[in-house]
Amino acid sequence: MANLNVYSVLEVLFLTCGAVMATKENDQIIRENNCETKMGLPCVLEAFRSIFERGSISNKCCGELVVLGKVYHSALVKRTLENPLFKDLSLATIIVNSIQTWNHCLAMIDSPSPSA
Repeated sequence: MANLNVYSVLEVLFLTCGAVMATKENDQIIRENNCETKMGLPCVLEAFRSIFERGSISNKCCGELVVLGKVYHSALVKRTLENPLFKDLSLATIIVNSIQTWNHCLAMIDSPSPSA
């Protein structure tokens, strides 16, 4: 029951924030920061699968995502959700997956890897 409440709150927050930032603004953020050229296609696909299909994301791709920043991460997710091809996805699930992917990547970058 508590999980349902958390999802509901996250959905309301996302919808509220999403209403403020239109598709044009998401595209502008991505374009102005040259985000599409700063992250390699394999890492873009890993990040996408991690959020939209519950796949995994490597340390290398986490590094690229974190370097781009939270604003890019959010703009990419919002722009994808605005695409009619993804209209049937569960918004609450995508939000949770997006947050989990971002937090996972931050943790991977912040924690030093064991020496060999």
